[in-house]
Amino acid sequence: MHPNPRFLNRSNAFWGYAQLISEKLKYSKGGNVKTYTSNDVIKKLNELDINLDDEIVKDVLDYLNFRADILNNKIKHFFMDVEKARYTFKRLHNYYQEQNFTCSLPFNKQKREKKDYAYFTCIINILTEKYLRKYADANGLVYGKDIYFDDDPRQLTYLKDENNYIGGILSRRFDGAFPETINPKAIWEIKEYYYTTTFGSRIADGVYETQLDGHEINELAEFTKDDINHIYFIDDYNTWWNMGKSYLCRIIDMLHKGLVDEVIFGEEVLLRWEYVLSVIVEGKKSDTVEPHNQVVKEVK
Repeated sequence: MHPNPRFLNRSNAFWGYAQLISEKLKYSKGGNVKTYTSNDVIKKLNELDINLDDEIVKDVLDYLNFRADILNNKIKHFFMDVEKARYTFKRLHNYYQEQNFTCSLPFNKQKREKKDYAYFTCIINILTEKYLRKYADANGLVYGKDIYFDDDPRQLTYLKDENNYIGGILSRRFDGAFPETINPKAIWEIKEYYYTTTFGSRIADGVYETQLDGHEINELAEFTKDDINHIYFIDDYNTWWNMGKSYLCRIIDMLHKGLVDEVIFGEEVLLRWEYVLSVIVEGKKSDTVEPHNQVVKEVK
């Protein structure tokens, strides 16, 4: 998902109202993310002795109801459960073997019968290699030499100039980078929680860490001529939809605050990731409208 341009470059006051209203009127109800009426908002702010800026409140209300609509009617349906993720991975794994791909296919951190491939991470790695190989073939390049990606970064991301002076460094390691962690054009994080039974502090902390990453990346923007695209992949229906709707709202907020450039939800990776890569690799101008309307049912 790309941010809606209507709600970019908003003030701190805008986000203050948005987060306070969400907290006081609750994020969800009856299995869905809540929508709000102007009467609900005005009444609650009056109860809190908060002065009303009518123009901001109307704008905030439009945003909150947009957020609810896109989560309830679109993003909800992108999330996979473990069985669907396994099925999707196996189809891509067959292709991976047929084409002699070389990207890493890591295992999850589970034990005993739950020990298996980290399905979502593997799906992302395979799709990334698939696109880059196609691009290499079309442009007379050699994949792995002229064009490549880091599928398992084991060092911090940093920037250096043409004289090899360091311009800045990020505090955490990421799950992938293009082309590498030195002066990357893109870095990404992957959060897959197929076996999680409770929405614990570890998951919540991960959301806040991503926000901090976004602030660090934005601070480095003056040093680099090209933007570092910050991509956030998340999946598991039970974790995010059944237990984590308030954090999904925070993630949509984070996207529109400019702390991540793209959030890819579950099965959306099959539709959206190749397009995002093409924007990054080929320098295309990114659209602000989603280039898809429905979930892909088969992996092609």
